[in-house]
Amino acid sequence: MTFEELLDQAIALLQRRRRLTYRALKRQFDLDDDYLADLKAELIQGQRLAVDEDGEVLVWTGGTEVSPHTTPTAPQPEAQLGTADAPHIPTLPTPAAPPSPDAERRQLTVLFCDLVDSTALASQLDPEDLRAVVRAYQATCAEVIQRFDGHIAQYLGDGLLVYFGYPQAHEDEVRQAVRSGLGMVEAVGMLNTRPEQEYGVRLAVRLGIHTGLVVVGEVGSGGRQEQLALGEGRPLSWAPSAHAVAGRRRTSRRGSRAWRLQIRSSSARRPPT
Repeated sequence: MTFEELLDQAIALLQRRRRLTYRALKRQFDLDDDYLADLKAELIQGQRLAVDEDGEVLVWTGGTEVSPHTTPTAPQPEAQLGTADAPHIPTLPTPAAPPSPDAERRQLTVLFCDLVDSTALASQLDPEDLRAVVRAYQATCAEVIQRFDGHIAQYLGDGLLVYFGYPQAHEDEVRQAVRSGLGMVEAVGMLNTRPEQEYGVRLAVRLGIHTGLVVVGEVGSGGRQEQLALGEGRPLSWAPSAHAVAGRRRTSRRGSRAWRLQIRSSSARRPPT
């Protein structure tokens, strides 16, 4: 594969995913450190399509390209200067209006994962140590999610909102979501050796999974826009996770009917001294 072909594939992947760790790029394209550095420089300085985040993540900034077979959407009027204090009256869409061309209606499996007792964890650790622990946990989960074709839609503090079935549909998306959850519980358990030794804390995750009908499209305005799913899948994936036991996944009724698996229970607590 030539560098130009690699660059095109990397741009397409980054545009679709919006965020990619350098470790994910190395695994996807089997890159060594020098090749990764060249690719990073071309995307950030050469093409100006991405920015670096903390030396570990590439974040897409190039906008959304319009396919030649897609009718471009009309540009949205920008707010005039000097009207920041004026009240904003949102305009509700007409119920009978057709779907926006940049939104897609589809069946989606949503997984939400977060750390158990993260508030207590924050009170136990120095902010820099807490950041190191959370980043290690996020990187560990991201590797598992990528292995099962999941798409991380948002990082919400110590929470991860993950889609299975978007941007690419899969027949076994529910199975992949649950396997990903199992993998994250196991991986975080293996990760605990370092936090226990260095900080005296033990991590545990809880998961919520739901399958439902959603519409996926751009949400937000100005310079802050994200590809998010709106519908029954997203909020209901959070609700089960709020009641899940540490190290255990909790699914909605629909998620349970689709795929029944039990995650081995573990506890999240400070080890005895």
